[in-house]
Amino acid sequence: MLVDVLLIGGRSGVGKSTVGWEVSAQLQAAEVSHCYLEGDFLDQAFPAPPGDPNRSQLTRDNIAALWRNFSTRGYHRLVYTNTVSVIYPEEITESLGEPSRVTRVLLTASDETANARLAQREIGSGLDLHIQRSAQRAVDLERAAPSSVLRICTDGRGVVEIAAEVIAATGWP
Repeated sequence: MLVDVLLIGGRSGVGKSTVGWEVSAQLQAAEVSHCYLEGDFLDQAFPAPPGDPNRSQLTRDNIAALWRNFSTRGYHRLVYTNTVSVIYPEEITESLGEPSRVTRVLLTASDETANARLAQREIGSGLDLHIQRSAQRAVDLERAAPSSVLRICTDGRGVVEIAAEVIAATGWP
């Protein structure tokens, strides 16, 4: 069966997780069967596994294991959020082990918006590092994401509206 995959990427503080959860809520309200995976949780291990310094193989293995569980239960739609997911769709879909149709959405936000959101979220010692990494990722993502990737600005917009726009891009009912 063909797997419909929605990849939501973007810099830290852009709203990926918030939008991902709202996409899932709206799909649930519409009774659209799907799974939601928060990609950032799939590689949280210290130290990095031997031979996998970026934890990319660990992420792919975890996607494969989770998808096996979902697909054997009949699911064929996946909502996946991760910073760089929109520039690595092949790695993600290969992990699924099934033919896939992918929709890629890159959420964007100004430095001011992203920094304000990060300041609300990061209450520990990592705020400055997150702000620096977020700014660099914004540049990297804009450069690496092809023009076919839908870009949606989250500045000054509500999550319900953004999620509806993301869902509309998928063509899912």
